[in-house]
Amino acid sequence: MRRRAPPFTETLGVTGNSEANMAPDPTTPAGVSSRSDTIFSRVLGGMSVFTMLMTVPQVLTIWVGHQAAGVSVVSWSAYLFSAILWFWYGLQKRDKNIYLPCVGWVVLDTAVIVGALVYA
Repeated sequence: MRRRAPPFTETLGVTGNSEANMAPDPTTPAGVSSRSDTIFSRVLGGMSVFTMLMTVPQVLTIWVGHQAAGVSVVSWSAYLFSAILWFWYGLQKRDKNIYLPCVGWVVLDTAVIVGALVYA
């Protein structure tokens, strides 16, 4: 008599694959990240700071130089909307690596938008 695979494996198309039915490895804690994950996380954090710093000259040109020619309020409003969505997502996930940089982006995007409207 042939043994039948559990119904959930048949629907997934994994019958005959013993690894597909195995439980997660209990020796690898879910909270432990590898060294490459840590390095990648630091690179992402560094890029976040770098890209914000690259936006500061735009803010200074508008607010100190009173020059907003060529600044698209529509584009910067889209960036602001995106930053707010990412901020909200980061709060829901309780991930400070997501929501903290968004605070900076909201401030910078708002500064560009308001400055572009004031000095247009």
